[in-house]
Amino acid sequence: MTRAISFALIVGGVVLLYFGGQSFHSFSNDVSRVFTGAPTNKTIFLIAGGVVATLAGLTGLIVSGRR
Repeated sequence: MTRAISFALIVGGVVLLYFGGQSFHSFSNDVSRVFTGAPTNKTIFLIAGGVVATLAGLTGLIVSGRR
């Protein structure tokens, strides 16, 4: 994995985490948590996708740095 792709994954992951945080504090998510006790699927997917993309980018940087 090249460094450019790794940086792009990190940036994309941070953006997804930002939007996941915004979604977590939205009114519709508050309503969902009142009735179901859990955040909406959209929020979970945004946060999980952000974590996975960020970790993949960091792993790519570490691997490409060892070469």
